[in-house]
Amino acid sequence: MATTASLANPNTFSSTITHRQQPPASISTFNAFTSTKQPSFKTLISHKTPTVIRHASVIAAAAASDSPSSAPATSFHGECYVVRDNIDTDQIIPAEYLTLVPSKPDEYKKLGSYALVGLPESYETRFVETGEYRTKYPIIIAGDNFGCGSSREHAPVALGAAGAVAVVAESYARIFFRNSVATGEIYPLESEVRVCDECKTGDVVTIELEKSVLINHTTGKQYALKPIGDAGPVIEAGGIFAYARKAGMIPAYSFTIRLL
Repeated sequence: MATTASLANPNTFSSTITHRQQPPASISTFNAFTSTKQPSFKTLISHKTPTVIRHASVIAAAAASDSPSSAPATSFHGECYVVRDNIDTDQIIPAEYLTLVPSKPDEYKKLGSYALVGLPESYETRFVETGEYRTKYPIIIAGDNFGCGSSREHAPVALGAAGAVAVVAESYARIFFRNSVATGEIYPLESEVRVCDECKTGDVVTIELEKSVLINHTTGKQYALKPIGDAGPVIEAGGIFAYARKAGMIPAYSFTIRLL
């Protein structure tokens, strides 16, 4: 006897993000048929997300779900981790850890423990404490050109595995921006001003996606963010392939279980 199960899975997308030093990163530059054909890591690995705020009420978000009935996150709240300009992918996840396979749950978990471990010693506070797999900082605030360097997909995956949900930077290396959206691991948000100069690691902040604003509750200041645009639904879906399947742009996964 054979039982066949298929994952039916929403719409098209096109969004841009400006960058002073490189060509603009654009969601329209994604091509689902030239990237590695595999499901997003979020749809393969179930992991918990930080506290999510919806409609002014605080709820503890459950493990990530692909159910069409799950409401999209509209806000993120927690302590922030502040870094400076030109944080490259070697600092986000050093090359020695690229042998870890994100689609394997144990190795995905390990990737989180190494997120931002390549930062110089001048960063006295670790993003992930030694011996831990998850960070207590769900929001990263950065300067210019975040994610520069080699085009390793592991960089946003490691941040997501550690529990980060968003980066707010002055600008991004376009390949890092592209990989963040393609994997669905984190929201790469751009600030209108240089927020990293006005926030400190440990400040309690809230990101309101619908209002495109970051609120620093520690200092009482508020900052405008550039809208994430049509990249938002792609990230919310769990990455570009999960989004394309839901939109019917590529076939849904199907598999057969044979009972002997």
